[in-house]
Amino acid sequence: MQWLSAAADNPEECRERWAADPRSPYALPTGRLFDVVAIEKRLGVETFDQLVRHGMPLGPVMADWAASMVGFFLPSGSRESFTHMLKNEAAGSLEYRYLDKGSVVVVPGPMPLGGERFAWLHAPVRRPEVTLGRTAAVAAMLVAASVVVSRADRYGQGYTGGGSESEAPHAC
Repeated sequence: MQWLSAAADNPEECRERWAADPRSPYALPTGRLFDVVAIEKRLGVETFDQLVRHGMPLGPVMADWAASMVGFFLPSGSRESFTHMLKNEAAGSLEYRYLDKGSVVVVPGPMPLGGERFAWLHAPVRRPEVTLGRTAAVAAMLVAASVVVSRADRYGQGYTGGGSESEAPHAC
C-alpha cells in the first residue's frame, strides 16, 4: 500500500491511519498516480468478471457497495485514450464516471473485512505498470459486459435472432 498512500495529500498521515487500522477507508485524490473509471455495480462486477475470465491486464479494482459502484484504477492521464477506445468499441454510449484531476475516491484500507462498505475486488499489491493495454482491456470488457447485461435484461421478452417467436428459448 506504499504506492497507494503516496497519492494522498499527506502520505505519512495515510500510512499512520492504515497502520493503526488497516480496515479504515481513506480518501485519495485521483489524477496523480492513478485515474478511476467508476461504473454502476452490476455492470462493474460483470466487467471485472470478463477481465478475469479472459486473463486481461488488470490493475486495482474496488467496490463501494453502499453507492453500488465499482472502480477500475487506470494510469493517470488515460481519459482521452479510454474515451477514444470506448467510442471505437461501443455502438451507443455507456454510463460511467471518469475520475481524474480534481476528483477524490475513497479507497478501502489494505485489509478490509467482508461485509464492509468498501472492498478490494483486485487489491493493489504493487504499483501497476503504466500500459495502454490495461486501459484498452477495461474499455473492451466494459463494452462486452454491457452487451451481456443488456441481453440478460431482455431474456424472455421474445427472440430477436431472426427466427420466429416460437423459436425463442424456453425455461424448463
